[in-house]
Amino acid sequence: MASAPDAGTRQDRLYVDAAAAFGAPLARLARGYEPDPDRCRDLLQEIHLALWRSLASFDERCSLRTWVFRVAHNVAMSQVVRRRGRAVTTVPLDAVDLVADVAVDRDEVLDRKRALDRLTTLIQRLETFDRQVILLYLEGLDAASIAEITGTTAGNVATKVHRIKRILAARFNGATA
Repeated sequence: MASAPDAGTRQDRLYVDAAAAFGAPLARLARGYEPDPDRCRDLLQEIHLALWRSLASFDERCSLRTWVFRVAHNVAMSQVVRRRGRAVTTVPLDAVDLVADVAVDRDEVLDRKRALDRLTTLIQRLETFDRQVILLYLEGLDAASIAEITGTTAGNVATKVHRIKRILAARFNGATA
């Protein structure tokens, strides 16, 4: 039978491995949920704390990657729900529009950073479930993994991803879908 210190050591090792392997994706995920840099750092810190705590009960019934993203999205979703009372505005997928300051010339639109910022803004304005699905997809998870994390079916995820990509592309390019 393992003693309490052994459990903590295993938990710490798992956390170090998870943070090393998924630190950058977790930072991107936090940015996808929280546009304000200070709140984004707070969210990322909350994610890491929740991840470390959760690893005490990690029983390897799913991959470490799936576990990490499930914890991260649960923390981010909780924050979104808490902030809803503070006038956080999300919109249905079909109603996502570009931000008002899109009056930029063609050369600026081609700038990679600006394009990434525009895409991030569009993703941040998605409803919570749609945002969750597309952020996981952008991190390279397959439909089955996303379904396991979100508690839906792989078929539903595949349909959502296809629809979100189509609508984001249309919105990004200034068309209405």
